[in-house]
Amino acid sequence: MRHRSLLVLTTVITTGALTLTACGSRDGESKDNGGGKKTVVVIGVDAPLTGSLSALGQGIKNSVDLAAKTANKNNEVPGIEFKVEALDDQAVPASGQANATKLVGNKDVVGVVGPLNSGVAQQMQGVFASAKLAQVSPANTNPSLSQGDNWGKGEYKRPFDTYFRTAATDVVQGKFAAQYLFKDAGKKKVFVVDDKQTYGAGLAAIFSDEFKKLGGEVVGTDHVTVKETDFSSTADKVKSSGADSVYFGGQYPEGGLLADQIKKTGANIPLMGGDGIQDPAFISASGEANEGDLSTSIGYPVEKLPTAKQFIEDYKAAGYKDPYAAYGGYSYDAGWAVIQAVKAAVAANGGKLPTDARAKVVEALGKVSFEGVTGKVAFDQYGDTTNKQLTVYKVEGGKWIDVKSDTFNQ
Repeated sequence: MRHRSLLVLTTVITTGALTLTACGSRDGESKDNGGGKKTVVVIGVDAPLTGSLSALGQGIKNSVDLAAKTANKNNEVPGIEFKVEALDDQAVPASGQANATKLVGNKDVVGVVGPLNSGVAQQMQGVFASAKLAQVSPANTNPSLSQGDNWGKGEYKRPFDTYFRTAATDVVQGKFAAQYLFKDAGKKKVFVVDDKQTYGAGLAAIFSDEFKKLGGEVVGTDHVTVKETDFSSTADKVKSSGADSVYFGGQYPEGGLLADQIKKTGANIPLMGGDGIQDPAFISASGEANEGDLSTSIGYPVEKLPTAKQFIEDYKAAGYKDPYAAYGGYSYDAGWAVIQAVKAAVAANGGKLPTDARAKVVEALGKVSFEGVTGKVAFDQYGDTTNKQLTVYKVEGGKWIDVKSDTFNQ
């Protein structure tokens, strides 16, 4: 069920009797797991677990679950047992806000991983900040979430000190995409389309500015609506514009259909997008060959990172039904960052979870630094990841193939 609370049963050994207690008592007291006192700490997860983006959401949830299980297995934080409570936002901002309120209400929750969508995050940030509850997104890329609404004018102000992310921002991704399309792919005339959402519109704007600065021309712009399927009018505009490429700011459900309908007009040109389209479903959504379509994604390919080998093996061994998908590695690292912050807070409090655990976890997150699945995990003064690695992917043979990875320096 979408908003069901996680009920954890723990075993208490008392004079030979077996007693079952629920950790959802919200009193923060230690629970006896039969092997000594354990304080239950819950890591919340918010993601689209159903709907068109569920492939990404399930990967987020499972990866955080794996981090919690790994921490428990290795006794990463002595005296602490980690549990996960995952809530479904269906990629809807209002649902995310309701989930944030619910997670805040569970006193055992000391940190939250998520959400996927930047627009959902905008509705959650204030709720978490008012409760001093840390939020670490593995996928949000809109710059304003961490640098304020005037970041584009060079005025940087962190709105909420409870917000962190393991994904690089669209400032990095949009510029990286423009540079690849103009310099590497040799495209000079691009048609730009976005889905009018926070993520898509923001990414498209950053891409367009950089593409024009490089000397390229934006020959036309248009917008599509999320969950619609007929983009033929936009496809016709692309065809008549004479564009040699298309840039799409949005997610794979619309991106795949748009690419398909553009090619059906006879415009044999590549469509490029951000990490929102870098999913196998983008390719399968099209009845036309996607050969040559491009995307950028945060970080290097997880499968090629030596630091991700154990994660991939453990994820497979855990038997999760869904793949870790595009944000699995970043989700594991986000969950592990919360775990490391809890570890620091406990160590500083004589081995016990402090009464103001949420505030202490926020404070500790700003100082977290470790080698994660995706590389070095640490946060700057805005709560943004210090990892600026990106990759360009191209559709070849019906699959996304990485063609260029680099570290972007603004």
